[in-house]
Amino acid sequence: MASLSMPFAATFCGFMKSKKNTACASSSFDSSWPSMASSIKSSLGSSKSAFLRHGSVLQSSTFPGFFSKARSFGVYARAATEKTVHDFTVKDIDGKDVPLNKFKGKALLIVNVASRCGLTSSNYSELSHIYEKYKTQGFEILAFPCNQFGGQEPGSNPEIKQFACTRFKAEFPIFDKVDVNGPNTAPVYQFLKSSAGGFLGDLIKWNFEKFLVDKNGKVVERYPPTTSPFQIEKDIQKLLAA
Repeated sequence: MASLSMPFAATFCGFMKSKKNTACASSSFDSSWPSMASSIKSSLGSSKSAFLRHGSVLQSSTFPGFFSKARSFGVYARAATEKTVHDFTVKDIDGKDVPLNKFKGKALLIVNVASRCGLTSSNYSELSHIYEKYKTQGFEILAFPCNQFGGQEPGSNPEIKQFACTRFKAEFPIFDKVDVNGPNTAPVYQFLKSSAGGFLGDLIKWNFEKFLVDKNGKVVERYPPTTSPFQIEKDIQKLLAA
């Protein structure tokens, strides 16, 4: 499916900031961005039937004109593949290799993060809260910084680490900055996207899209950026109880 139009990409975080009263780390985006609602309606108006072909959808009452996936557990999981998340090795924020098989037996929430987005404050705060609550029960959050959406993660790895750990007291693992779309997509994100199609196709659409991975390294659910970590908590509990 074709990716979103530029008005959607250009207005997403500015809209989220105004709707949720969430502060962006940089205020330079605020003055020039129009409302997201009209852009999404024009971008997505002809795509509603495609949404329905991929699974049930809900029209968000919080974001008029924006469709989000009904959160039935595992609704987007595709045919099983031999590979799992545990087959990949990635670099952490300090440049050290981390084989993801170290997380075998744990439920994972994998998120592409950014420091200057309207979604930053709410997502980092809720991610930190959920991590603190479930980290002793076999749960991990893997955060991958990405600068592909509005240039909202421009800092170096040390700057990103300082921001997340100082401002939000993030204790979950943060990894090397990666591409999640395009020719340089990180292999682990190629796997994640091929395992669970998104609400508008395979492309990651914005900062803070989320993948829930079971204890065996299989993707069981994918959530759009507008799904907050707190909304995922019941699904996390299901995996931990399994």
